[in-house]
Amino acid sequence: MAVLASCLVTTLAAAEKLDREAIVRRNQPVLEKADKLTPFGLGLPGADFVFTADVTGLQTLADFHRDGQDLNTMAGWAWHEFPNPENFTLADCTAPHAHLDGTQPYSPMNPPAGLSAEKTERWKKAAAWLRANPHRISLGRIGFVHPDGSAIAVTDLTKIHQEMDLWSGVLHSSFVIDGSEVKVTTVPATGPEGIATRIESGLLEDGRLALQLDFPGPSGEWGATGKDSNPDAHRSELTSSEPNHALIARSMDGTRYATDLTWTGTAAFEKQGPHRFLLKPHGVKSLDVHLAFSPDPKASNKSPGFDATIATCRKTWLDYWTRGGIVDFSGSTDPHAKELERRVILSLYLAAIHCAGPNPPQETGNARNSWFGKFHMEMLPWHAAHFALWGHPEILDRQLHYYRRILPKARETAASQGCKGARWPKMTDPSGSESPSDIGVFLAWQQPHPIYLAELVRRAKPGNETLTKHREIVFASADFLASFPHREADGKLHLVPPLIPAQECYKPAETRDPAYELAYFRWAIGIARQWRADLGEAPDPAWESAWKDLAPLPVVEDRYATVSGPPFTLYHDHPCVLMICGWLPPAADLDKQRFSRTFDDIAAKWEWPTTWGWDPPVLAMAAARIGRTSDAVNELLRDTPRNGYLANGHNYLDTRLPLYLPGNGGLLHAVAMMAGGWDGAPDRPAPGFPADGTWRVRVEGLLPAP
Repeated sequence: MAVLASCLVTTLAAAEKLDREAIVRRNQPVLEKADKLTPFGLGLPGADFVFTADVTGLQTLADFHRDGQDLNTMAGWAWHEFPNPENFTLADCTAPHAHLDGTQPYSPMNPPAGLSAEKTERWKKAAAWLRANPHRISLGRIGFVHPDGSAIAVTDLTKIHQEMDLWSGVLHSSFVIDGSEVKVTTVPATGPEGIATRIESGLLEDGRLALQLDFPGPSGEWGATGKDSNPDAHRSELTSSEPNHALIARSMDGTRYATDLTWTGTAAFEKQGPHRFLLKPHGVKSLDVHLAFSPDPKASNKSPGFDATIATCRKTWLDYWTRGGIVDFSGSTDPHAKELERRVILSLYLAAIHCAGPNPPQETGNARNSWFGKFHMEMLPWHAAHFALWGHPEILDRQLHYYRRILPKARETAASQGCKGARWPKMTDPSGSESPSDIGVFLAWQQPHPIYLAELVRRAKPGNETLTKHREIVFASADFLASFPHREADGKLHLVPPLIPAQECYKPAETRDPAYELAYFRWAIGIARQWRADLGEAPDPAWESAWKDLAPLPVVEDRYATVSGPPFTLYHDHPCVLMICGWLPPAADLDKQRFSRTFDDIAAKWEWPTTWGWDPPVLAMAAARIGRTSDAVNELLRDTPRNGYLANGHNYLDTRLPLYLPGNGGLLHAVAMMAGGWDGAPDRPAPGFPADGTWRVRVEGLLPAP
């Protein structure tokens, strides 16, 4: 039966071209009521701009969504920094930390003991300011209000119907208010970024419905992207007003940008407060509105018109959906199949609008601020590595430029700690500056990432051009990986304190030889060695030594351990020991029987409520690599609190993180492996799925994982 099922998949994959539009459209979300957790993000693939809309198609219900997924308009270029009159720098919160070779400078949030009261106070203030600055901002909100400017409440709306057209990138919304139907079509726009909307309702004709444009101020608080706790800290100046057009200059400290509003038909535009404007249409049954934002404060954008904007949107999304990879689970009898396909399609959409820009995304993308909007560089592969496997290597290729841009700072960090090459920051911003952290500055698992990502690009785009383009960041990363370990009396190179592994619950002063980091360092150095050979360059002696002499993986009770000393494996947070054979290809000397026992131990004992959204994919990839395909499916869809996916496709963790994009990216990476294969995978289609006849997996455009 398994052989027949495998042959069936092979025949279908070879003989049929998948109906991509049908696959995407059958997974389009539909809402019949307002839900504070499920607004829809609108954007274009790679544009790095997202407008988050509620059930009205705009941002009418901001207060309703504030304790769920808030309604923001965010762009990758939109950052703010509060004044720094005391001239805080990272040096104000940097101290030497014990290392076997002496000390190394690190920048935790909390000051060490023994400082004077004055230095302790400055440390705390500097760490808080540097961590919160710069931060992303919400550019502005537009939504419906009553003609007198009073807010519309969710209870005012009836007969709600909303459908997110994923294939075209268009949001269709309808509802009834004051006894009349309102139809709203909303699309993302580009050049500059913004949205266009067409509103159809009899309420417009007799002036019973208005639009409000308002601007929140900057915030250095967690998640407070759309709040305005200090309206005096920013300015919204109407610099141009003419029939059907208004230009508003926005300023907050050193941040400046332009907001451009155009509309069709007859409507009055007026300022109602320091940061609040009303558009009051009358005598029209249909109103087209175009709202655009530009980092150029003097920019004035003339809308190309709604029809032209929606045509551009549809064409852009058509190109995205038809060029990349796709998977079809229809016809599967496994009860997981329908839900898994929904998660995949929605994750492909969300990755395109939140994670495909030129810079690394924050963990909540352009939806809301989490860690002040900053990039978490250890998460970049979870956001973006899958693009190469799903047939969009150009997205990953573009994001690697960020490493080249911040390379000088990364070299400075490595040199300050007595290492060669580049030590990449953890929590950072467009400048590449490190943020103080009691965890982040001690992490090392982001250091091989540029090699992993560049290798994925090379596999998708082989040839000297890719090797030459990314040589510098690959080699700088390898130089650090080879110089960071410490050679001890046993002749081996060890990873020593201060160090926190990817499973962040370990203490930096006590952690030695974490398994995943050892495996990742060795694998990445091996890839860098191959790049040197392919470029015709002589071997690097330091790389050769590190590749051969890194310490063996820690073992306890015939299982692989997370670290080399007690507590060998803590059963909470991220089960990262499983990444040695799953996310990474297994080393030649990895004992798969021992690894299988490690998998069983973790599956049985782990505290699942403490995991994050990318952890179930870790288990799925590990299970797939060792041929346990039923476990791979079950773990990927494990019913655990932080592995839920909302109607809008977002991986929901908790109220603090109502969306978590590394979960979506991890899911895509795991499914790409399971459906598209990996180096050394069994020679059959969809080698990570059970071949028992319960799965009918058809794919196009997927590249095998390493």
